[in-house]
Amino acid sequence: MRRELLDYDASADLAVRQIGGRETDGLRVSQMTFAARPGVRRAAYRVGPIGKGPFPCVLFVHWYEPESHDSNRTQFLDEAKALAKRGVMSLLVEAAWSDREWFLKRTQDDDFEASVEIVVEIRRAMDLLLADSEADASRFVYVGHDFGAMYGVVAGSVDPRPMGYVLMAGTPRFSDWFLYYPPLEGDEREAFIEQMKELDPVERVGSLSPAPILFQFGESDPHVPVPRAEDFFRSAEQPKDVAWYPVGHALNDEARAARIDWLVGRLGLDSG
Repeated sequence: MRRELLDYDASADLAVRQIGGRETDGLRVSQMTFAARPGVRRAAYRVGPIGKGPFPCVLFVHWYEPESHDSNRTQFLDEAKALAKRGVMSLLVEAAWSDREWFLKRTQDDDFEASVEIVVEIRRAMDLLLADSEADASRFVYVGHDFGAMYGVVAGSVDPRPMGYVLMAGTPRFSDWFLYYPPLEGDEREAFIEQMKELDPVERVGSLSPAPILFQFGESDPHVPVPRAEDFFRSAEQPKDVAWYPVGHALNDEARAARIDWLVGRLGLDSG
């Protein structure tokens, strides 16, 4: 795999613009935009305790579900607030798929290049989080759902900064999603699958080790059937854990509670 494929200019100005924020219940929520890559700005929430760090930190990257109200950077907002009360600072970033029509607008001719650009955006989000003077870069975990999980694996395969991952309802291959629409047949389909293979999470998840991974899957997920999920988990190296829930792609409150418990342990927080 070509590591240089996912290179970017880490010295480029993040050009952060603070939009505003508020303090309540002992935590601070602020909004900002930043230069995610040349010509593209993304919005983000920063959620953290009021006080002086450094704080352990989490980067959250949301799912894509255009019928859901939280198919955007608000998905993990309540979760980040709960963690802030435990002393954690989080960054919740807008992704390309925050646009509800993103999947319909994309084309298979562009999927490979667009995927590379998304990985660069995630690495830039890591830069933004860890550039914060209150961030403890030695205690940094990545959490992603759906595409957020998949692209997080690709980013982590070339960027060792996260010291742990929570991967929620990710599928092992990009073609699992991108062949939903538009459909391809025969040689054209096989050529697309082969093109995307270089980026596929199942090909890269093993390189996240020794960072521990928590996989979370729904037993009745129509997009990530059990055999695909098992393939993904099997391809990861130790240390790793997997948790199954009797729900679909959105997962549930039980998964959320387990995720917070895992983060508390991994970030070395007081379990009380």
